[in-house]
Amino acid sequence: MNQEPFEEVKDEMVDMEHAVAEEILADVAYYRTLMVNVAFIGEPGTEDWVLVDCGIGHYAKRIIEAAEKRFGNIAPKAILLTHGHFDHVGSAKKLAQHYDVRIYAHPFEMDYLTGKRSYPVGDSTVGGGLMSILSPFYPTKPVDLSNWVHPLPDDGTVPHLKHWRAIHTPGHTPGHVSFFRNMDGTLLSGDAFITVKQESSMAVFIQHQHVHGPPAYFTPNWIEAEKSVKKLAALNPRTALTGHGLPMEGELFQEQLLELALNFKELAIPKHQSKLH
Repeated sequence: MNQEPFEEVKDEMVDMEHAVAEEILADVAYYRTLMVNVAFIGEPGTEDWVLVDCGIGHYAKRIIEAAEKRFGNIAPKAILLTHGHFDHVGSAKKLAQHYDVRIYAHPFEMDYLTGKRSYPVGDSTVGGGLMSILSPFYPTKPVDLSNWVHPLPDDGTVPHLKHWRAIHTPGHTPGHVSFFRNMDGTLLSGDAFITVKQESSMAVFIQHQHVHGPPAYFTPNWIEAEKSVKKLAALNPRTALTGHGLPMEGELFQEQLLELALNFKELAIPKHQSKLH
């Protein structure tokens, strides 16, 4: 079964008054599409802004509404993808069509974004929560964004974002990337690590903040996932917006990220998987 589990969520069912981006920094804001965040990089009113990730399906109108409230009727310069899982690209095609802009992703993610290759089916045996149990029914078939998607530059530069760099952080997917701004330590980590226990529907509902490893049910390569968390922790980021969960900043966030990096096997890898690594 590969039907979208959130297919019933339609744009017209939601009051657009609630489609508002929440500001983290003067030029970084986010909007949560049911269970996953999209990011807006750019100060309010600017003509130079970029969208990061596209949320689940049927959220295009709400993402556009949130963007218009922040930037006016101005299209983003580009759409960036941390990776191609269904909850990060669900509205990508409609947004690309609406804005007529390029989408950028890591070269290793291209097959999953051009209809050529499917992700592994979700693992219901990890995490012990409802989100994990349902994960085999989450969509894994590739989207086809061939008309819009382009590879990110090999040198780590990010189109239209002068002070940011793309960091290859595989494990959750082969071409997963995070985006980092060294000048103030701002990190968009995608699902390399997150700030909610995504395997638990209750944790997702109440959005209890704590640094966790990537969503276990969709992470096939734990060796690479651990290396990616260690790589990001070494940057000593001060503020993070992750793919799932609320933004975190300051000493508590830094302590929890370091703890995760140092004790990744015990804190993130499912027990039956840890024996293999």
